[in-house]
Amino acid sequence: MLGVLTADFDYSLPPDLIAQTPAKRRDQSRLLVMSRDAGALEHRSFVELSAYLRAGDVLVINDSRVIPARLRGTSRRTAGEFEVLLVEENGTNDWWAMLRPGKRATLQTQIEILDSHSNKSGIFATVTAINAEGHRRLQFTGTKNIGDDLKNVGETPLPPYIRRKPFQSSPEDIERYQTIYAQAKGSVAAPTAGLHFTEDLLARLRQSGVIVSPITLHVGLGTFAPVKVDALADQVMHEERFSISAGTADVINAAKREQRRVIAVGTTTVRVLESVGFDSDMITATSGRTRIFIYPPRRFQIVDALVTNFHLPCSTLLMLVSAFAAPGETRGRDMILAAYAEAIAQRYRFFSYGDAMLIL
Repeated sequence: MLGVLTADFDYSLPPDLIAQTPAKRRDQSRLLVMSRDAGALEHRSFVELSAYLRAGDVLVINDSRVIPARLRGTSRRTAGEFEVLLVEENGTNDWWAMLRPGKRATLQTQIEILDSHSNKSGIFATVTAINAEGHRRLQFTGTKNIGDDLKNVGETPLPPYIRRKPFQSSPEDIERYQTIYAQAKGSVAAPTAGLHFTEDLLARLRQSGVIVSPITLHVGLGTFAPVKVDALADQVMHEERFSISAGTADVINAAKREQRRVIAVGTTTVRVLESVGFDSDMITATSGRTRIFIYPPRRFQIVDALVTNFHLPCSTLLMLVSAFAAPGETRGRDMILAAYAEAIAQRYRFFSYGDAMLIL
């Protein structure tokens, strides 16, 4: 008995619906509103989100900041080209990274990093270890701290389905592939549900009595990793770093006690809240790492409503929203795929720069 299968979450998407650029204004993205109880769908604009939120709701956002994590360089020995995607910092000038082509990045390979004009920067990365996932540990030299120099040599790490030529990520990408409330540096992909918010929209929500509280989850490359197993029970989930403050924990706990709604902005926020509240309807201030894998049938302890984007076929994110559509049941997959079919018919834009959903 295989149980829930990866193939159950497949769907067909016309390539021209994969958004290559953001909406002209963040909050002018479209918003597909799903009522879980009624099974109804509404077509709205994201700027109308405030119509669905009420005083006392707690809107939880992920304040992680995307770093310019994509580097390009050449082999010091062969002059062969490499693309480097930083994954996680171990210490100053010591990082785990993904390299392409990986087979050429053997131990002790030295790569000279190029700057944004394709010129040699004088910064070198040496491969010092290779882990079971094929990631390379890099030691950087020629810089006091590569983290501080990323603004000169790094590119916005747009996902592979957003097509850009090398060194061609635009000033618009630098601004728009980042939430307006991003603070803590560390993500290599944006928490994209948050890309739709503007200062004006957040101000209106606060004025209406909505409480906006941050958590932090640094989004890793695993968010794009394909599920390679047939049965979801066999999937080993990627690990991501998170933290939740005492202030946010107190706000959420008060809401749960008073039966006010906790609304998560993005699947990353869900991962944090359901990791910390795994066996309780209360949470504590903490930091750590999570490998939580949420798929149907799954009950939710903390999150009552979800703002999210449209996700890739067979992705762990699509599985998470399917679980949320019908907590504790398996029919959420059918509900989400039906909503996606409606979104495709109505020409919604998909993935990171695309439109949004609100699941109530």
